[in-house]
Amino acid sequence: MDRAGVGQVCLALPGVTLDHPFGDDHDTYKVGCKMFAMVGGMGGVSFKVSDIAFEVLTEAGRASPAPYLARARWVNLPQIDDWADDELADHLAIAHGIVAAKLTKKARVSPGLA
Repeated sequence: MDRAGVGQVCLALPGVTLDHPFGDDHDTYKVGCKMFAMVGGMGGVSFKVSDIAFEVLTEAGRASPAPYLARARWVNLPQIDDWADDELADHLAIAHGIVAAKLTKKARVSPGLA
């Protein structure tokens, strides 16, 4: 998968918007104004994971704790193509679900997530 592929996967999920709060070279995908995935200017991808997935992925060396976001249980892949496309797509969908589930009821209704 490449940067455009991440965009296609993320934007196909309900209520997702693309933003560039960290500059034009960073694609940030949000649901209900909350980030769930980001592609950096150097080609890496970071996304939200569950507490268990964070431990498993980082301890096994499959992903690194994401800079500045590790305390919120985000992981980083230095290159988008470090994982198989379907595996990365699954993790991006899970990241979307984790963040969407924590939105307020009002925020979930707005983008059609209820």
